[in-house]
Amino acid sequence: MALKARALYNFQSENKEEISIQENEELVIFSENSLDGWLQGKNSRGETGLFPASYVEILRSRAGSSYTDCSGSPAGSPGHESSFYVSPPDPGISYQGSFEDDDDDDWDDWDDACTVVEEPRGAPGTNGHPSPSLQHPAPYGHQYAGYRPKPALERQDSMSSSKRGSVVGRNLNRFSCFVRSGVEAFILGDVPLMSKIAEVYSIEMGSRGPQWRANPHPFICSVEDPTKQTKFKGIKSYISYKLTPSNINSPVYRRYKHFDWLYNRLLHKFTVISVPHLPEKQATGRFEEDFIEKRKRRLILWMDHMTSHPVLSQYEGFQHFLCCRDEKQWKLGKRRAEKDEMVGASFLLTIQIPTEHQDLQDVEDRVDAFKAFSKKMDDSVLQLTNVASELVRKHVGGFRKEFQKLGNAFQAISHSFHMDPPYSSDALNNAISHTGKTYETVGEMFAEQPKNDLFLMLDTLSLYQGLLSNFPDIIHLQKGAFAKVKESQRMSDEGRMDQEEADGIRKRCRVVGFALQAEMNHFHERRVADFKRMMQSYLKQQIIFYQRVSQQLEKTLRMYDNL
Repeated sequence: MALKARALYNFQSENKEEISIQENEELVIFSENSLDGWLQGKNSRGETGLFPASYVEILRSRAGSSYTDCSGSPAGSPGHESSFYVSPPDPGISYQGSFEDDDDDDWDDWDDACTVVEEPRGAPGTNGHPSPSLQHPAPYGHQYAGYRPKPALERQDSMSSSKRGSVVGRNLNRFSCFVRSGVEAFILGDVPLMSKIAEVYSIEMGSRGPQWRANPHPFICSVEDPTKQTKFKGIKSYISYKLTPSNINSPVYRRYKHFDWLYNRLLHKFTVISVPHLPEKQATGRFEEDFIEKRKRRLILWMDHMTSHPVLSQYEGFQHFLCCRDEKQWKLGKRRAEKDEMVGASFLLTIQIPTEHQDLQDVEDRVDAFKAFSKKMDDSVLQLTNVASELVRKHVGGFRKEFQKLGNAFQAISHSFHMDPPYSSDALNNAISHTGKTYETVGEMFAEQPKNDLFLMLDTLSLYQGLLSNFPDIIHLQKGAFAKVKESQRMSDEGRMDQEEADGIRKRCRVVGFALQAEMNHFHERRVADFKRMMQSYLKQQIIFYQRVSQQLEKTLRMYDNL
């Protein structure tokens, strides 16, 4: 039975089986049972096709609210409690188990009930991170809140119960990323201190402010040889990628599902870091050569950003992903990563900051400047993406057709000159005919050129669209921390809070502030290198292309010299 639904987010179709939807657009759903995370329906323009189930909410009348039905996912199947949709997806973020991957995997324990990939997904905080009070990510493109009762925690301030009444007020909006990420709890001292913290990530002062301490053992990792493989006697097919880290120079083979697992662990752990988005999934055509090549290019860029990040590159789960070749050890490391306690707000406990004093107002001004910059850059990246995408379409379609038309017209002129033999010049006719063929060749060269320049530009722009989309939530964390500092100082001045507690809030706010500034500096460092490389590559390929066109035309021109 057809159901009414509303689009929660924009979705741009990638192929003819999908349709585009816009935020708040009214939709018709043909069946509420999703197929591996995709629904089939019709948009307001009458177009019929597929779109992600997690991008829409089905409109129902139940207790006066609308919710997303989860009957098509494991969380909504018999034996699971139904739960409400709370987690905003992002087109650049990939989800486990869509059309891309079957439920079975090379590793026997991928689908064990104890693994993270089968637990309900909670609402993300910053950068898509689930709240510390929620369970781990779920498969099949759906995100559901699975609330789990938490034991009482001892405050970091070790406040006496008599002082609890003066605690800074909590945000009323419990769905704010400042709350969901656990950063509010960290700022207020409600994240328990661990007896032993094995991992430490240091921030030091550089020439442009706080920066992450460099990885003492830097490395790179190649992504090569996407290969179609099958199992179950050909019933299941998938693409594997050969990864070769430079620090061990020994290859491992990973599927996209493995990348997706790692990506979810990164989102779950690193609260204040802009984790690069994985290349998007596609409902159909995942074994087509163009799609495989596109995904490989974008995985190369993703891997480059991962290995260059001083914090992400040292993450134990990432190292396990890159280096583990033994199945038994893989299972142990995988479960260890999923049981990691230093995630979300607890990750902030692993950060060591410099002793240098920073005025909080100066930090806020710096963050505001970056916020304005990132918004403007996001707009300009989107503008360039649209222009480059349109140019690709013209290269593949319009330009080729126009040059073919010109070539055919020259061929027609040559053919007409043959109609009156006494005055016919074979040399001239052949030269004009060859000119027509040359322009047809030039048309084909235009059609093939985007593979050499525009595709690489679009890959970089796509990566930065994902990175930039992470920062509003990360900046919101800092804004929330600033507000708590101001509120605590006001309460201290009014005698409603001990100065010691207010100082503790300010100290923890400094951790969030230093981490955000370090992430901002890393972003700028990568941005300069990436866009320099992107522009140099584009211009070099453009020069080579027009030199090849010029050579074709010069060769044709010489045919007229001795007429």
